[in-house]
Amino acid sequence: MNRTELAESVSSKTGLDKKQSEAAVEAVTAAIVAEIKAGNRVSIFGFGSFEPRARAARTARNPQTQATVRVPASKSVAFKPASAFKATLNPRGKAAAKKASAAKATAKKAPAKKAPAKKAAPARAVKATKVAKTVRATKATKATKKR
Repeated sequence: MNRTELAESVSSKTGLDKKQSEAAVEAVTAAIVAEIKAGNRVSIFGFGSFEPRARAARTARNPQTQATVRVPASKSVAFKPASAFKATLNPRGKAAAKKASAAKATAKKAPAKKAPAKKAAPARAVKATKVAKTVRATKATKATKKR
C-alpha cells in the first residue's frame, strides 16, 4: 500500500473527500518525521512507537578488494509494534494464551533440578557379560539336544 492508497482507504472509512484525507495522511507523516528529527520518540497507542537511533562512525572492509572504508555516522528510525498490533497479526485462542502464561509461571517458580548421574559400566565389561550369557545359553541348548 502506498500513500495514495492509504489516503483512499482513510477517505472511504472516515467519509472525508480525497483531498482532505490526503492532507490528513500528509499531516500525520510530517508530524512523525518532525518529532523523530527532533530526537523525540513517537508512540501511537495500539499501533506502535517510532524511536530515533544513532549509529556511530566506523571502519568497514570492502569484501571484494579487502580495502578499509570509513563509514560516516548516521541516524535511523526503529519501529516497535504495540502488543495490540502483534495480537491482531498473531491471533491466539484463549486456551493457548492461558497455557503459555501457565508455562511461564511454572518456569519462574521451580528451578530446574539435575538428575543424579548414573555410573556407566565400561563397554568391555558389558560386552563380556553378554558374550558369556550367549555362550552359556548355547551350551545349555546343546546339552539338552544330546539327551
